[in-house]
Amino acid sequence: MDKHLHIITLNVPYPVDYGGVFDLFYKLPSLQQQGVKIHLHCFEYGRGQQQALNQYCESVHYYHRQEGHKAVSTVLPYIVASRKNEALLSNLLQDDYPIFMEGIHCTYLLNDQRFANRRKFVRVHNVEYQYYQELYESCNSPLKKLYYLRESKLLRKYECSIAEKATAFWGVTHKDVAIYRTEFGCKTIDYLSLYLPPDWTVNCLTGTGKYCLYQADLSVEVNERAAIWLLEKVFSKTKQPFVIAGKNPSKKLCALAHQQMHTCMVANPSEQEMQDMIRKAHVNILPSYHTSGIKLKLLNALYNGRHCLVNPATVQGTGLEADCHIGKDENDFLELIKQLKQKPFTQEEIELRKLHLLGMFNNEHNAKQQVEWIWGEGKWLGGERFY
Repeated sequence: MDKHLHIITLNVPYPVDYGGVFDLFYKLPSLQQQGVKIHLHCFEYGRGQQQALNQYCESVHYYHRQEGHKAVSTVLPYIVASRKNEALLSNLLQDDYPIFMEGIHCTYLLNDQRFANRRKFVRVHNVEYQYYQELYESCNSPLKKLYYLRESKLLRKYECSIAEKATAFWGVTHKDVAIYRTEFGCKTIDYLSLYLPPDWTVNCLTGTGKYCLYQADLSVEVNERAAIWLLEKVFSKTKQPFVIAGKNPSKKLCALAHQQMHTCMVANPSEQEMQDMIRKAHVNILPSYHTSGIKLKLLNALYNGRHCLVNPATVQGTGLEADCHIGKDENDFLELIKQLKQKPFTQEEIELRKLHLLGMFNNEHNAKQQVEWIWGEGKWLGGERFY
């Protein structure tokens, strides 16, 4: 019997040019290789229709996402209300294939009685209410703070309300899975690791690099905040060379990065240039203000770079704690930078990373597991019937 699957994505999952679409895109060829016939439904708001998706899918549909005041709801979070689309629901009702929703963003149909008897699966990319709470806490704009706080409150109620409405949920970190189980009482959630580029292998250099590196999309407010913290609280107190690299840094950040002789900014590097900087750095430094989800830039550094220095928020619940050096504050970071400066990266450390990462992230295993979960007989997980 053919295995047909509807997949709804919060955005067009191609090109794979930012961290949020890695899991969305690389899932498609992996499931196709397991014989799944994919009917892809994308919300398009700026990325355009992508011919490349047709080679992995039986059909590809694009829908407009409502934006601005038209998508404001007193009950639904904006990320959900803006993706309420009757054309999408009508297309899904043409058959009885299972439906897989990428992100809480795409779960409006869980509240629609027309889908009460359909098999429905949700990928949890973050505990969204916590993510928006953290955005609220790290934001300086009063208007944005108001939006983030309101969205966080709506999301907490919404995530709790849908916790029993899907056949199953799959989280990207063990921490997110635990929150859904304990806080929302979700009995049908399990961990499913990220899908990554199939050509990713642990490709680190041994020896010693000459600088520390922070890399991120610098147009994102929390990433700029992390870069400023590193400049002002850490690298103002050490002469270790420090490079900040990423997309669209502000004039303020560029000026700050060039105030000291041992710090600098590389704005808008090409993908090849960025990968080269990650590999040649001695320490990839990646503090974060968000605890939910998993950071693709951290995985990139672990697969391709030498030492990784992070704070607890970067790795909490990811299973990657053992692969990183963890500091809680600027004093810890300064001490660890001092220690790591004298510590060449060894082949033994590379082999340990290979053993851990290649066992943890495996697209073929993920796809086989999803096929079993969707079309198999179900499993006992965490003391509860999975479905």
